[in-house]
Amino acid sequence: MKSDRLLSILLLLQTRGRVPAHELADRLEVSVRTIYRDVEALSTAGVPVYAERGRHGGIALLPGYRTDVTGLTADESRALFILAAQGAHAALGLDAAMRSALRKVMAALPEPHRPAAELTSRRILVESSRWMGPPPAEVDVSALQDAVFADRRLRIRYRHSGADAPRTYTVDPYGLVSKAGVWYLVADRRAVPRLFRADRIHAATLTDAPVKRREGVELADVWAVLKRQVEVRPGGVTVTARVRRSRFDLFLRLCGGSLLARPDDDGTGEWITVGLGYPAVGAARQLLQFGDSVEVLEPPQAREELARCAASLTALYGGTPRARR
Repeated sequence: MKSDRLLSILLLLQTRGRVPAHELADRLEVSVRTIYRDVEALSTAGVPVYAERGRHGGIALLPGYRTDVTGLTADESRALFILAAQGAHAALGLDAAMRSALRKVMAALPEPHRPAAELTSRRILVESSRWMGPPPAEVDVSALQDAVFADRRLRIRYRHSGADAPRTYTVDPYGLVSKAGVWYLVADRRAVPRLFRADRIHAATLTDAPVKRREGVELADVWAVLKRQVEVRPGGVTVTARVRRSRFDLFLRLCGGSLLARPDDDGTGEWITVGLGYPAVGAARQLLQFGDSVEVLEPPQAREELARCAASLTALYGGTPRARR
């Protein structure tokens, strides 16, 4: 394990330049003291590595030092040939580059690992879209990608959900995120993190102003904050319902995103009780798609809302269709 850690440190320094000791410790899940011992071991082995203390210090390699590391393990070789997001490279214009890179990696692999890596690419497929979901909209993210890598501010025309016309914003982009086949621009607007769906961006223009990101904040940090804001909404409504066991698998696929916790189930009985979180009482209408296979138990306001909606449907479908009249 130490040899793997030393190799990881060497590769991180080679790709990142100077890296603070505490960041290396966090990435490798060891103490800072262990990192300094590993740096000493690398230096003893002839690697020109040094440490600088102070606020802007860190650990770095001497300029110009490079190492050619080809000792991939069998598991590492297979992992490289599992594409975690089908279609993501095409959206970024990197499909051909990815295929070319994999061919080069295959040629550089140790001979014993090549058959397993090639077989993995034919036996493992990762599909990022959800069952029965609408196909993702065609999105050109080239302008967004340019802004992300050019470190320039971006002016966008963005249409919010339910709005008739787009609005103009000037934002400081951190990066792009693809979630379940949908692309998002993660950016600050006036130093406040914001999330913009790429398929709602009508126009994007690079400005001459340099990007202004909050110091020490990375894309993963901002995405974690925005993700929590979407998934945990204060002031929502908690709904308790029971689901017929025969329909529970389908219920999980369609409503799993609203579950507050995995329900306790002893495997017996016709019904399974679940807790659901909704932003408002009206959102519980999604449960009507299951007919009498789902019953809302509480709160009373949710039962009344579903009863009103069911009565409206009964009135709509109880008579002769209007077009036929």
